[in-house]
Amino acid sequence: MPVTSQVVVFSGPRQVSLQAEEQRGPGDGEVLLRTLYSGISAGTELTAFRGTNPYMHKQWDGEQRLFVPTDSPDLRYPVRGWGYEEVGEVLEVGPDVQGVRAGNVVYGTWGHRSHHIVDAAYARQRLLPENAPPIIGIFSQIGAIALNGVHDARIRIGETIAVFGLGVPGQIVAQLARESGATIIGVDLFAARLEKAQALGAVDVALNAGDGEIAERIRALTEGRGADVVLEVSGASGALHEAIRSAAYSARVVTLGFFQGEARNLYLGEEFHHNRINLVCSQISGVAPELTYRWNRLRLAQTAMALATQGRLNLEPLISHTFSYREAAKAFRLLDEQPHEALQVVLDFTNGDEAEAA
Repeated sequence: MPVTSQVVVFSGPRQVSLQAEEQRGPGDGEVLLRTLYSGISAGTELTAFRGTNPYMHKQWDGEQRLFVPTDSPDLRYPVRGWGYEEVGEVLEVGPDVQGVRAGNVVYGTWGHRSHHIVDAAYARQRLLPENAPPIIGIFSQIGAIALNGVHDARIRIGETIAVFGLGVPGQIVAQLARESGATIIGVDLFAARLEKAQALGAVDVALNAGDGEIAERIRALTEGRGADVVLEVSGASGALHEAIRSAAYSARVVTLGFFQGEARNLYLGEEFHHNRINLVCSQISGVAPELTYRWNRLRLAQTAMALATQGRLNLEPLISHTFSYREAAKAFRLLDEQPHEALQVVLDFTNGDEAEAA
């Protein structure tokens, strides 16, 4: 039967509201989900919240694979249901649905909304084991992004890896890189993030970028060589420049961050040019070409969730704050204005209570 869905809406730059939408019931081969939790991405999501996302100013030409100037950008306010870190419970199944039943917990991407329809195949491929805490399902997409970056890094056992940016994706990257048999150097401006990575055993050495001379310190830790691979996960051009400076000769720097605006602090005529650095973009819309016959986004997400349920990824401690979905505006303001105080922020759709600290 139809239900009313509550949807988080960006009505303008830094303006958040809730809107009610009628949600139909499931049809043939469909499943109606009731969202339990929805995580906020402190990178991509904030670009739409702030109005800096390139899709809000240009149009993506899929045939040319170019952004082109336009008077009709792809993304315009109001932006409804933005988000990609969701987990929900099957509320109702439609006719001809097999392998999914009411009460199953499903992870995936459907935005900050209280209800959503998916086809049964989508739900069946994303069932969370019954013994797993439902809230870890919010990490399926961000876990896939991190895993894709580690695949692009091609880490070898015994290498020294530097991870720049220990927000949520950087924390997961560091944990995955440790699983790959590497020694991990974590770099961040915020002491709390460095302490969290150390407490979770994700990094062997924690360096505060505010202390300066990061490249010099990494070279001192590696007998002057530099890091074998550097993963830049902050999306800051200055951090990318320092990541390049920290890499060994002819080494690889993998970027996962969503860079915004001009790269004023990136000097490609310096270490990048003289050290023959291999700069690789890792982006979740695709995997490395040589892996496409074995890996795709679904397998990445399923693998991240399997590692979490097996205890090989420790994700719940990354959740710093949980808010009722009714206080979504407060949650976004926290990430926008006080990023040093937050890590993973979650919207709770299980009730309408006031915000609580996780």
